[in-house]
Amino acid sequence: MNARNEHAAKATRDMPPSRRARSHHYSVYVIELSGTVWNEARFRRANPDYVTGMPFVYVGMTGIDPDVRFDKHKAGIQSNRFVREFGLRLLPHLYDMYNPMPYDGARDMEVELAIGLREAGYGVWQA
Repeated sequence: MNARNEHAAKATRDMPPSRRARSHHYSVYVIELSGTVWNEARFRRANPDYVTGMPFVYVGMTGIDPDVRFDKHKAGIQSNRFVREFGLRLLPHLYDMYNPMPYDGARDMEVELAIGLREAGYGVWQA
């Protein structure tokens, strides 16, 4: 381990537990999209293996509470167009078991979750 990594490890060890836990404050989230999103050509092109009847979803990651992030999407604040126009509700049963996690974990889990849902036949948008 080099000096920089040793210093970082010691700093984390010496940190109070409440502060240490904050580093694991990132979340992945899944938002159900309206069926009318299928009318969007970009969405259809991104989901060539979509199984008819499966839900349409958006998968994202955030450093804030997923409920707050959903509200920001709907309000047009750093929003994804598909969520702003077609977002219906959060689907916590698809993501709660993974949260919270560190930034790198959330970044990777966002991609893995989107891939898994797409393989299960969902229509998925992941930006």
